[in-house]
Amino acid sequence: MNKDELNQLSKEILAAAITVHKEMGPGLLESVYELCLLKELQLRGIYAENQVPVPLFYKGKQLNKDFRMDILVEKEIVIELKAVDILLPVHDAQIISYLKLTNKKLGFLINFNVPLIKEGFNRFVNNF
Repeated sequence: MNKDELNQLSKEILAAAITVHKEMGPGLLESVYELCLLKELQLRGIYAENQVPVPLFYKGKQLNKDFRMDILVEKEIVIELKAVDILLPVHDAQIISYLKLTNKKLGFLINFNVPLIKEGFNRFVNNF
């Protein structure tokens, strides 16, 4: 996927998140937003998977630990969802880890527990 396609898909993800936030409002469980965003992306014709396993490798060996990313869009963009009062550095570390472990270039950390979803929409680019 080229840069223009990623940017267009990013706009669609933001629009989908805005739609979900308008429909559901803040203050719900993260799992509610995950399922609603997944459905909204699918309604827009965008392929998305949720709870995608992320294996951990060290020196070419798979370790006995799997992480799960909330949503993977078009097999290219990682989405990590939150429904918290304040995003913490550990939340940034989580999305950065998923990007690095999967070698994906673009990810979004979206916090739905905000008055305006744009305030909770954070973009991460993998430069590793």
